[in-house]
Amino acid sequence: MLEQIIHWSVRNRLLVVLLTAFAIGAGFYSMLHTPVDAIPDLSDVQVIIYTEFPGQAPQVVEDQVTYPLTTQMLAVPKAKVVRGFSFFGLSFVYIIFEDGTDIYWARSRVLEYLNYASGRLPKGVTPSIGPDATGVGWIYEYVLESDRHDLQQLRSIQDWYLRYELTAVDGVSEVASIGGYVKQYQVTVDPSRLLAYHVTIPMIRRAIERSNNDVGGRLLEMGETEFMVRGLGYIRS
Repeated sequence: MLEQIIHWSVRNRLLVVLLTAFAIGAGFYSMLHTPVDAIPDLSDVQVIIYTEFPGQAPQVVEDQVTYPLTTQMLAVPKAKVVRGFSFFGLSFVYIIFEDGTDIYWARSRVLEYLNYASGRLPKGVTPSIGPDATGVGWIYEYVLESDRHDLQQLRSIQDWYLRYELTAVDGVSEVASIGGYVKQYQVTVDPSRLLAYHVTIPMIRRAIERSNNDVGGRLLEMGETEFMVRGLGYIRS
């Protein structure tokens, strides 16, 4: 067999040279245009739906959030697997598409069907899809350290300054913050006083929501000067 190949190559020198030149050219073209990745992305094309249902048990989350979303996503075109997971106050739905499906097309289809499913969810529950990222997209971690700032201040610096600068970098789809303390304002109620004044927790909540607001009072003209009137009501301490 090998001798026949050699004899054929000798008799067809020009054809062998042309085939060799074509192979070299194709290899050189592939070397220049084939993307090279140290960690190739072999994960499935998937879209993740993330939903918060604060304070609810996993069974309630499953019945009222995960199940309606999962059944609705089964009808999404080219979706081959739909998986739902329910946790305390959280719901995750994974929609895995057929190989070769364009990720942006898949995300737009999920958004369309998500609009139909939103009407079946409890009031105040709003699902959202995860960022356009893959399972190998976590590429870098960093730590903020300071002798002059506490953990709450470091978390605020991360959430309100560094995160937006890094998100603007080309190719970055999400910057996830972990650790520290998220700044919050807490209202401590006295059950005895609530009972004495016949005040309920929902009443306190509504009062806080109404008072935590800035309002405008238009303009006040004095002479040739206009003064802007504002009511400052945002909680600051």
